[in-house]
Parts: sequence; structure tokens; C-alpha cells
Amino acid sequence: MKIALMARNANLYSHQRLIEAAEDRGHEIDVIDTMRVYIHIASHRPEMYYRGEKVEGYDAVIPRIGASVTFFGTAVLRQFEMMGVYPLNESVAISRSRDKLRSHQLLARRGIGLPVTVFAHSTSRADDIVEMLGGAPVVIKLLEGTQGIGVVLGETPGAAKSMIQAFGGLKANILVQEFIKESGGSDIRCLVVGEKVVASMMRKGAEGDFRSNLHRGGSAASVKITPEERSTAVRAAKIMGLNVCGVDMLRSNHGPVVMEVNSSPGLEGVEKATGKDVAGAIIAFLEKNAKPNKTRTRGRG
Repeated sequence: MKIALMARNANLYSHQRLIEAAEDRGHEIDVIDTMRVYIHIASHRPEMYYRGEKVEGYDAVIPRIGASVTFFGTAVLRQFEMMGVYPLNESVAISRSRDKLRSHQLLARRGIGLPVTVFAHSTSRADDIVEMLGGAPVVIKLLEGTQGIGVVLGETPGAAKSMIQAFGGLKANILVQEFIKESGGSDIRCLVVGEKVVASMMRKGAEGDFRSNLHRGGSAASVKITPEERSTAVRAAKIMGLNVCGVDMLRSNHGPVVMEVNSSPGLEGVEKATGKDVAGAIIAFLEKNAKPNKTRTRGRG
């Protein structure tokens, strides 16, 4: 099988592991810098070029699209789809998961547990927003934030109101969510591959930080998840339409609540915490499922 790996930095742990896993299983894999591709759009003849050469002959594509380049990255992935190349995750599903508001609405419609969430354009009634969430503390998130950036905790009603209004003054789109105190500053990431949780870890924030992101200095350890947590992770992935993803959830008094579904989850933290070969599971999924023109949406949406 010939695989294209869409990635801006081939040296990242996740990308090196995917290359290693593919080559160990006898496949050819090429790294294509997403932002250096140019697309030729013509009726019935979708083409792409990279470093002056035509991109062709691939059986599957693994998209590792950073949040900052989602628009162009998904455009490149759509072109692969239109060329009949099987995508590990489809462009429509990635776009859906990157929009925090849309993904929350889709998950809520299907009954997935979520923290109580408010979205508003006008922040002049910040008091009402905080009251709708049952009072402070509340978590305020930028819709475009990643890896814990753009996430703040309003610990008191006054602080929460000031933060909400400050974001409003910047014309930023924000979500305001209830603070799940009982989670104790930790969350669970489940790595889903092909409707199965292949690895799970508990992440705990650095001392004094309620965010559990490893990029923010948090720590991780393997964790045994409950059947309900496993089911929630698999259902969330399926609702998003993602074959591979990281589902982040908190343990609340009323069961697991999903915080985010990540379409390009890092592999370093979870592989080192659990000892599981997640990269190998991803390549095995492609071996079983990659077929020409199998994309459900064929570049639509």
C-alpha cells in the first residue's frame, strides 16, 4: 500500500511513529507538507502537485492537519478524496470536529453527556450567562483555541463577568461552560480507532492549573475506563464521523461528559503512558479499510 502522510513537520513523534509503523508493515509512506501543495481544479480531472511533481498513485492518506491550517488542509484533503484516495479521516468530519460549537450541538442532539454550555455573541448580559450555568466558577473558552490556549477559569461571579466581557470586547467567539469541580483538574483521553478504544490515559494538570493538557505541563498515566466511558468515546467518534480521534472527557457526578473530539490526536503521551502501539493500530485500520473511492462524502460539504 502506498500512503500519503499530510504533515507540516515530519520530525514530530506522532509522525515518526506513523512512518515507522507503516514501514514495519511493508508499506510505502511519503510525507507531504500540506502547505506546499497546490491544487489543479478542472472538470473530471482533479489533480495536485507537490514540489513540482504530480501527486498520484496513493491508496490512502493520513491527514495530520494543525488547527491553524484547517481551511487549507481540508481543501487539500478534499482533493485527495475527489481523486479517489481513501482518507483516514474525511475532510467533512475534520471540519465538523474543529468547530467546537457545531460539534457540541451534534453531540448534544444525539444525547452525549456534555458540560452545561452557553454560546452568545453579545456579552452585555454576562450576569445572565453565569447564572444559566448555575453560578461561578465557570470555564470560558475561545472557539478557535487548542491545547489549552484560550481557556480561562472565572472563579468568582465578578471575575467570570469581567472575563466574558473582555472576550466580547475583542469580538471573539466564546463558549462558557460549567466547571466540573469533582474532576479534580484531570481528564481522560480515549484513543478511538475504527469504533474501538485502543488506549486511554488520565491527564492531570500542573500544580495550580485546572487545564490538563500535556502541552501545558500536565502529566499522564494509563487508566482503566468504565463501560459507559468506552461507549461514550466510541459514540462521540461515530457522531463526528471520525475513524481515528482522541475523545477528551471528564468524570462528573452525573457520568462522563465530553469536552472535545480531536481529529489529529498526538500519539506520544498516550503511547508512553499506556505502552500501547496506537500507530500500529492506525495502520492496521487502513490495511483493512482503504479502498479506492470509498470516501462517504467524496469531497462534499
